Amino acid sequence: MPTHPAYGNESRLSFWRRVREYAVPPSMIETATSRRLAGDWAGACAAANVEVDFRLRDVARVHGRELADRVRADLRCLAPELLRWHLPRSAPDGLLRPGLTVPLARYQGERPVFLVVRTPPGWAEYGQRVGLELWDGSGNDARSPHPHPRPSRRFRYDLHRHLWDAGRSAELAVRSGSTDPSTGLPGRDLGDPALRCATDRWAAEAELLLRADGLPAGPVVVRLGRRHRLLLRPDGSTAEPTGDTSGLPLLPDAATWVPPDLDLLRSGAIEADRLHPLVAAALAPGYVPGPAPRTDAPPSAERVVDCRGARHRIGLVDGVLAPLDHDPAELRREDLLTGLSGTPLPCLREIDLAHRSPHQLAGVRERLDHGDMAGALAAVEALLGPEAVLREGPLRDELAAAAERRIAYGLYREGLTGPERIDHPLPRVRHSWRPKHAAFRPRPRHASFRAHPRLASLS
Repeated sequence: MPTHPAYGNESRLSFWRRVREYAVPPSMIETATSRRLAGDWAGACAAANVEVDFRLRDVARVHGRELADRVRADLRCLAPELLRWHLPRSAPDGLLRPGLTVPLARYQGERPVFLVVRTPPGWAEYGQRVGLELWDGSGNDARSPHPHPRPSRRFRYDLHRHLWDAGRSAELAVRSGSTDPSTGLPGRDLGDPALRCATDRWAAEAELLLRADGLPAGPVVVRLGRRHRLLLRPDGSTAEPTGDTSGLPLLPDAATWVPPDLDLLRSGAIEADRLHPLVAAALAPGYVPGPAPRTDAPPSAERVVDCRGARHRIGLVDGVLAPLDHDPAELRREDLLTGLSGTPLPCLREIDLAHRSPHQLAGVRERLDHGDMAGALAAVEALLGPEAVLREGPLRDELAAAAERRIAYGLYREGLTGPERIDHPLPRVRHSWRPKHAAFRPRPRHASFRAHPRLASLS
């Protein structure tokens, strides 16, 4: 389950509505689903930005053919975009929680082997990409660049396969907890009355946890916050712990909280067709999935600008944003005057502003932050034209910074570096635009670009 932001109820719903709009775009769901249904699990993972860091032939060589076949069967059931939908997220930006190792499946043998998904540490995050790996506790943890290579106790998706297994996604309706908005513990206990505990599921989920770990009936720790724990007794009652609870089993987050999608639907903050189709089918009985809603930017239309007492238009001409009501001779004169420190025409100022700091910056930023490169590129092309070249300014600078983050991610993937060895660390800057992709990189300036700085072409 996601990490809940400590906001009021309205802010929490707004937070999750924004996450659901941008974090897993419909194009990703559509592509990953079609590849999975065609039997291409590797292609589905690629479409969902999930890196597969092992080969089944190596698994068979090291762990045996039987285990490799079990891993292959689970990979064929894996809906990677559904996994991404349910992975834990952090406020305030709704990005994946960094540095996690989440177990998806456990294979018993001489030594347990786990299929895990890992989110990179914050210093190496790039495009919200995650890695799918096998962990066998063979003692290589100390050499791993990942800060927490061991499977998490708090996030146990091996006990909640409905969060990633397409064949079991319908279980979400039963295991989400009550839809009664009064369900939960007092706000004083949680520090936030907006968060709702799935208390009606705790006893059943605790039993599943103990059975999976081969433990006898006994107390289970329920984590309600960084500093607040409860003891869940076998009879379903709760009590405040009186000693060290680190050795007791921990109820996973997915069993502790009511999922945000349930509250979004119940409050009317989101319609079922805006959810992942498998989630909508589980939480909204009778829902019939239709064509995936598109979040791509709408086609660019002409815009009107007040230009020296007249209403002029700007729009796309040969794939480039350009003024439509000025003749070429006038534009050449204005270009010369601007080069001599003159004030450019309002139409040209509007185009320049669109290149450097567009009004649609927030939407482009959200798509870039969540790794939706295709959606971000579509938004930029709809605004500036497919042939435009980005000019110097914040937008271009951020894309250059994204290229540097891609380098840090590549080094992390190869195990060649860590945050202490990066000469110029690139920490995430909250509330500022820090895109993680550089797929539409600015072209180097050339002669035609210099000659027509406001009518240049964008790649």
